[in-house]
Amino acid sequence: MKNIVRSMNALVALVATLGLSLNAAAQGATAGDAKAGEKKAVMCIGCHGIPDYKASFPEIYRVPMIAGQNAKYIVSALTQYKKGDRKHPTMRGIAASLSEQDMADLAAFYATEVKVDPVPAQPPAVPANIAALLAKGNCASCHGANFSAPIDPSYPKLAGQHDDYLYVALREYQTDKNPQVGRNNAIMTGMSRLLTHAEAKTLAKYFASLPGELRTVPQARFR
Repeated sequence: MKNIVRSMNALVALVATLGLSLNAAAQGATAGDAKAGEKKAVMCIGCHGIPDYKASFPEIYRVPMIAGQNAKYIVSALTQYKKGDRKHPTMRGIAASLSEQDMADLAAFYATEVKVDPVPAQPPAVPANIAALLAKGNCASCHGANFSAPIDPSYPKLAGQHDDYLYVALREYQTDKNPQVGRNNAIMTGMSRLLTHAEAKTLAKYFASLPGELRTVPQARFR
């Protein structure tokens, strides 16, 4: 097990370095327009604009809060849905209809939809059992010490996110050879498969308990 963890840590370091290099090289990526994104978000608010709205596939869970999320992560996630690297049928259908400009606009809107005070740079004291799981998954190496400041903006903020969504996401990284469910990501697949379902649920609850910058912004009934 120690050798596996060492190998995964080395892989994280390598991919993080490559990711930062690619991020620097991608500065000419499509620029987003938050005003345009606000109009395009009409397709999103039916789920992401309703507090505690629950999806029912692949199991019942609250859809993720995306207001306040990193713009580059939102673009990355939508791109993965469009390519099929994330296999949620509804999200793939929506993403397939979006151009690069649409994704950039939506990301710009959601990244700036809420303004909250920055969260502490370090989380509160971590219980020993949680610290062991965080070390096992090497979570802070990508998502930041407070899990709200990832080392690269194409990685998601986790702090304060719904625990049931995070648990389902971890389970999806553990899923293989299912045409309708699963996520393809070398780092997350390796890390998630080190965890039992009970450990994944414990980590998800911990991340959800932390102060974060993510929000669901309730939408007007009529727009």
